[in-house]
Amino acid sequence: MKKDNHYFAWGLTAVCVVCAVMLIYDLVFRDSIVMAYTHKMIGILAPILYGCAIAYLLAPIVNWFERIIFRRAGKRPVKGVRAISIVLTWVVVFALLYGLLRVLLPELYSSVLQLIDNARIYYKTIEEWVLRLLENHPDLARQAEDVLNEYYEDIFLNQHYEEALAWVKNNLMPQLQAAVQAVTGGVVGVLVFFKNLFLGIMVSMYLLASKENFSAVGCKLCYTLLPEDRAAWFIRGIKATDRIFSGFVRGKLLDSLIIGIICFVCSSILDFPYAPLVSVVVGVTNVIPFFGPFLGAIPSAFLILLASPIKCLYFIIFVLALQQFDGNILGPKILGDSTGISGFWVIVAILVGGGLWGVAGMFLGVPICACLYAGVRAFSNCRLKKKGLPVASGNYATHQPVWPEDKAEAPPEEGESNKS
Repeated sequence: MKKDNHYFAWGLTAVCVVCAVMLIYDLVFRDSIVMAYTHKMIGILAPILYGCAIAYLLAPIVNWFERIIFRRAGKRPVKGVRAISIVLTWVVVFALLYGLLRVLLPELYSSVLQLIDNARIYYKTIEEWVLRLLENHPDLARQAEDVLNEYYEDIFLNQHYEEALAWVKNNLMPQLQAAVQAVTGGVVGVLVFFKNLFLGIMVSMYLLASKENFSAVGCKLCYTLLPEDRAAWFIRGIKATDRIFSGFVRGKLLDSLIIGIICFVCSSILDFPYAPLVSVVVGVTNVIPFFGPFLGAIPSAFLILLASPIKCLYFIIFVLALQQFDGNILGPKILGDSTGISGFWVIVAILVGGGLWGVAGMFLGVPICACLYAGVRAFSNCRLKKKGLPVASGNYATHQPVWPEDKAEAPPEEGESNKS
């Protein structure tokens, strides 16, 4: 039996190595067929993925309602307590969404209409700024005139009509066609998103109703496939990952919601233009660590600048004060030390995650980096303990390595010389 298990392990290792080589070859030297099928499978499994995400975010609320019900019942078994908790959770969620949309949507709609109505005024304002700039800087106006004359002579005086028509036919028209297809596909994509979201809500109810059962099955599978000690380590790593992700994702979403509400209230009091639209932009972009406040403040400040330059200055001061409040008071209270990584690794995680997966990568890059950092730290500490070395990094700040030849040439210690 042991011999058969030995051959099975070697065979499984060989299969894994061959699959890894084929995957790397496909990703590097071919057309990434694996990635194409991966995207297709993600599209098929989108309702399940949405359901998992929703259930993961709402699980603490369901647990809180269960504790409240058990406390009211004197810790006696209550039939259907999980179903009651799930229903109460969704009632709270829909009530909050309804209240938020009831207050925000009319104001947001009026802000968008006002922005469209004032588009012509903003165009004239920008035109006046440009003309005033050219009048105050004659050299810049002369350079702009030379560039325009060069393009005019190249197209009209040199009779490059055929090249212009070819550019319109080969470049402009395909881009317009692609834009029309993108708009049509965007409408279809929105409908598909809401369909997947509705199915995801149904899936999340099933997951919340049987979350302990799914957890038990996962632990059983780990102990089935792995040795007992490795399975215990794996489950411990999953719990640490859950702690990091839950602390960061849920905390950051709550923090951004509070920041958006504070921005809306203060912007309304200070009478900033487009207060609802600006508050939505600031609140949504705040979910991105470090760079999020700047990504939301820059377009919002430019939008207010077109309406009132002095209010734009006030808005910039207000946003700086708001971000200081979020970074030093509100954020630490909600998030605490959920990531456990320094600011340098936060910036690295945001840049790498944004380069790989866009905006979603900028948000999820930080908890992923925190999980990898925690795994490497745990592995390093375990190896150092086995070697009998200290695990604190401060012990290695001034540590000088001792090479074998240094040990051979080192003079004997004082006690050893006295004995000799």
